[in-house]
Amino acid sequence: MKHIILFLLIIVFIAVQVSVMPGCANIIPPSGGPRDTIPPVLLKSTPPDSTRNFTGKHISMTFDEYIDVQNPRESMIVSPVVKNFPDISFRLNTLSIRLRDSLEPNTTYSLNFGNALRDYNEGNILKNFTYIFSTGNRIDSLGLQGKVILAETGKIDSTLIVALYKNDADTAVIKERPRYIARLDGKGQFSFKNLPAGTFYLYAYKDGGGSLRFTDTTQLFAFADQPVVTNQKNEPFTLYAFARKKAEAVKAPAGLTIRKPLGGTDKRLRFQSNIVDKKMDLLSPLILTFEIPLRSYDSAKVIFSSDSTFTYINNYHFQEDSTGKQLELNYPWKENTVYHLILDKDFAEDTTGKKLLRTDTITFTTKRPEDYGKLSIRFRNLDMTKNPVLIFIQNDAIKGSFPLNSPDFLQNLFQPGEYELSILEDTNKNGKWDPGDFFGKRKQPEIVHPVNRKINVKPGFENEFEIEAPSGISRVGG
Repeated sequence: MKHIILFLLIIVFIAVQVSVMPGCANIIPPSGGPRDTIPPVLLKSTPPDSTRNFTGKHISMTFDEYIDVQNPRESMIVSPVVKNFPDISFRLNTLSIRLRDSLEPNTTYSLNFGNALRDYNEGNILKNFTYIFSTGNRIDSLGLQGKVILAETGKIDSTLIVALYKNDADTAVIKERPRYIARLDGKGQFSFKNLPAGTFYLYAYKDGGGSLRFTDTTQLFAFADQPVVTNQKNEPFTLYAFARKKAEAVKAPAGLTIRKPLGGTDKRLRFQSNIVDKKMDLLSPLILTFEIPLRSYDSAKVIFSSDSTFTYINNYHFQEDSTGKQLELNYPWKENTVYHLILDKDFAEDTTGKKLLRTDTITFTTKRPEDYGKLSIRFRNLDMTKNPVLIFIQNDAIKGSFPLNSPDFLQNLFQPGEYELSILEDTNKNGKWDPGDFFGKRKQPEIVHPVNRKINVKPGFENEFEIEAPSGISRVGG
């Protein structure tokens, strides 16, 4: 017994010494291991996936971990499209689905959860999880793939839906819900699966508030030229989306000089100009943009002069646009020259009766040639039979369009900056992009091909580039 007590005392003494020793390591509880990155795994479904001769209304699924279902109405796709969306509920690791529609006979149905289904703790998404069943004795297995491109820019809008209709009437996309729908991925690609054999009509459009109908003809829309017959040999489809322009007021470009009203009341005719920092672009007309359309204007009450001597200029002219909100002063500018535009207080009146409160003078200086760059671009293998138009883009806005008569583009004075390039197939040779016209005409839009290269035009330099033409507008075998 004495030996046992002595041994215990030694153990206690050692423990006390260890606890008070300097530099001892802190005791750290074991970590939880690496973060879970695996989405839920389906363990069991009742009825089983790919069930044939399905007759029930309820589907139950069990996963290997607790689950969460987010925004099923926005994320899920039920095919064929149903009138009443299924009731979706979940608890712990079990997902329950109650079908609310009467099911069609001999039809394959699929429930694609998109990004809705994920694990509860980490939010790992079980992407495009799909449950399939058939009310007949076979599962349809045909498919259809393709891509949707914005015709005007060559870019992608992944918010569009792609729809298959059985009705061949043009108005079906407005009056009816589609038979099948698919969503676009980040590359603008779509895929239909488990389709039956048959003839369909293929469209892409903005979903109007979840109605699955094309409700606004000024929104993006695309259509296939011919009916789509589903079979095992379908090649991928490319649809070109376009939007018809709204009849809206002309917006003044960014950076305009704003002529504010005098005093604290808003009784003065308000307008803006495209003069930036009192400098005028040699390559553009002087543009006055009015807040409210003009009722009338009198060019005789405008004085245009140059230099410090206010030398009168007569060989210029004003041009009013169709909205009545813009006046253009066209004149062959001289470089690095001071100009004065004197507007009499009665020179113009808008539709609300507003005029200038007093005579207004706009003074500006034109830029110098050194403020611009010389630009030379040679396109390799450009197909000139497609009437190419070279388009310059900054911040998604078109800064210039130039019909090409040869693969070489040359401008001695070009506005400096970084540009994206694209090339338009100008079918009607009017020098600009034209949208399509579907209803009654089924006319496709003109197509713009992005150039896979940006250019940076530097002022005071000879900027030379040699660029391969985009594949869609290059010579065959070039």
